[in-house]
Formats: sequence, C-alpha cells, structure tokens
Amino acid sequence: MTELLLALLVFLASHSIPARPRVRQRLVDRFGHANYLIGYGLLSIVLLVWLISAAVRAPIIPLWSSGLWSWHVALAVMLPACWLLTGGLTTANPFSVTLNTAQFDPARPGLVGLVRHPVLWGFAAWAGVHLIANGHLAALILFGVFLLFSLGGMALLDRRKHRQLGPGYARLLPTGRRWTARQLLATFGGGTALYALLLAMHPVLIGPNPGALLFP
Repeated sequence: MTELLLALLVFLASHSIPARPRVRQRLVDRFGHANYLIGYGLLSIVLLVWLISAAVRAPIIPLWSSGLWSWHVALAVMLPACWLLTGGLTTANPFSVTLNTAQFDPARPGLVGLVRHPVLWGFAAWAGVHLIANGHLAALILFGVFLLFSLGGMALLDRRKHRQLGPGYARLLPTGRRWTARQLLATFGGGTALYALLLAMHPVLIGPNPGALLFP
C-alpha cells in the first residue's frame, strides 16, 4: 500500500506543479512547446503505468461487494469515456487539457462544442465505474482520488481561464456544433480503437478479463 500512495503522490504532483502558469511557461520557454508536450505526455504515461501496477500489487482489503452488473456498467461507460479521451486530446481546446495546439475554431469546435473538459470527463468516467466495480481499499484510494482530481480540475481550469482571458473567454465559446472529418475520426475511430486495445490488454496487465462478458 505504501508504493501505491507514493506513486499516487508523484503522479498528482507531476500534474499539479506543471499546471501552474509560471512553471509551465518556464518549461515551455526552456524546451519548446512541442518538446514540452511530448515530454509531459511520456512522463504521464510512465507514471500512470507505475501507478496502476502499484495498485495491482497492493493488498486486497475488501470494503464492499460488487456484483457482475458493475462490470457491465463499466464496459458500457468505458467506450464513451475513450471517445472523450481521444477526442479531447486531439481537438484544439482553449479551455482545458489537450495535446492539439492548433488555432481553435468556435464554428467547428468538434467535441468541445458538446463538452468543455472532455479529457477530464473521460478520466472521471473511468475512475467512477472502476471505483464501483472494485470494492477494495486500493481501488478506493486510486479511483477515488482520480475522480476527485478530475472533477476538481474542471472547476479550477474554469476559474483560471476566466481570470486569464477576461472578456476574451466569451469570444472563444463555441458558436456552432460542426465537426471536421479529422475530428470525427480522431474522436470515434481513435476512441473505439483505444477501447479495443484496453479490452485486449486488461487481462495481460491488470488480471481480470472484462472482455469475457462481451465474448464469452
């Protein structure tokens, strides 16, 4: 359990400290925007793998009993969660987390026209359904913190953007609901591919095989 707490602390620190505007700007000035995003993405993946592996190795201390229904709920929710993650990371978004640094077009906002913080909502959905489906202490710590971190991050980002942009915030709000072909492919094609990959890798990396419910 100690390793899980340490991994969780390091992961949260790695996302909280660079999120501060002054710290982020210094990193961008030193390494360049593209290199910063690549490095930050790779670091996040490494720390997330460590965090999940630490949770898998943590002792099982049961807290509640989760029925088979919770696995079905997780399977159903994880597909749109993957759409939110891939769509959010690949769509220009001046309001929230994204890897796309292109100019935001309010007339063609893609997923941002429906959800202001798609990546954070995707992580919140992932954490919420896995929290329900895993009724033990390590899961409560891991997914509970992720859920609170995602929900709190949305409110924090909204306040920060309002303060930074002032009246300019309203001018960035989506004025349409149009999607480009690239946005559709990245969101739904990429998200579905991610969902299939997670189903295939879950029994290898985590243990349980949720795909057995779909393909008995």
